[in-house]
Amino acid sequence: MTKRAMDLAIALPLAILTAPLVALLALAVRVESPGDPIYRQTRVGKDGRPFEIYKLRTMVSGAEFTGAGLAIAAGDDRITRLGALLRRASLDELPNLWNVVRGEMSIVGPRPTLAHQVEAYTVRQRGRLLVKPGITGWAQINGRAALPWPERIELDLWYVEHRSLALDLRILARTLRLVARGSGIYKGVTGGWQPPTET
Repeated sequence: MTKRAMDLAIALPLAILTAPLVALLALAVRVESPGDPIYRQTRVGKDGRPFEIYKLRTMVSGAEFTGAGLAIAAGDDRITRLGALLRRASLDELPNLWNVVRGEMSIVGPRPTLAHQVEAYTVRQRGRLLVKPGITGWAQINGRAALPWPERIELDLWYVEHRSLALDLRILARTLRLVARGSGIYKGVTGGWQPPTET
């Protein structure tokens, strides 16, 4: 209950205050690149429940079906010029605040993943689904997308096992510094999800 109260205390005012900015950015996205400026994608939430996440679109429409698919690296030519700026400042995540208001996400928690990624979880890794996914989290402030997938999952599991209000506040403070630097937003050579190898 305390965490939900904190989520609403942060997300609801921010969602309302940033709504005009999101509207302006959405218009700019639409002017630069044809298609819906709000990107919607089904993700897996707490206890494995699916939900639709909202983001400002940073790539050309249909990008997940072309090129490298869902894998995104620095310099990806599917990223629009405005999209690169939105990613650098993490402004594309602002619509996530409405997911928090709706109760599908939390301010702090593991980033929500896709169904096929969850299907590859081990029994231990499914512990990641014991909490609501978050806008930011322990893995986010310790490398973000540049982390190798197994390391990222382990960091999220550590958070689940040690979560507390004090830890959430610590993560929020470090998130502000991380966003200012704009580091770790692309997977690089070793980061990002890799499909499990068959043995």
